Amino acid sequence: MHYAIIQSGGKQYKAIPGDVIDVDHLPDKEGKNITLKQVLLVANDDEILVGTPTVKGASVKAKVLEHYRGRKILVFKYIPRENYRRRKGHRQTYTRLQINKITVKSKE
Repeated sequence: MHYAIIQSGGKQYKAIPGDVIDVDHLPDKEGKNITLKQVLLVANDDEILVGTPTVKGASVKAKVLEHYRGRKILVFKYIPRENYRRRKGHRQTYTRLQINKITVKSKE
């Protein structure tokens, strides 16, 4: 199994070629091919490359499928006996990526 651990938006994701992952919003247009350089780990069937903090020469090529917003969460502030109540909603924006290829430059 060939996979990589990438970092995007302060979070880590497992990227397998052919899979679709949802990451925090990226500024790229839909349909654009992008390259993610923050690769923390690359694993092949026989070897594992761990970065310090990133793997040098490694990148993940992906295609931006769509931008969408997640479900709404409600934030409610309340102070008892003070007649203080505040309700606010929030919807996080996400980007859906299709992982195309994981490349690692050789150590030559």
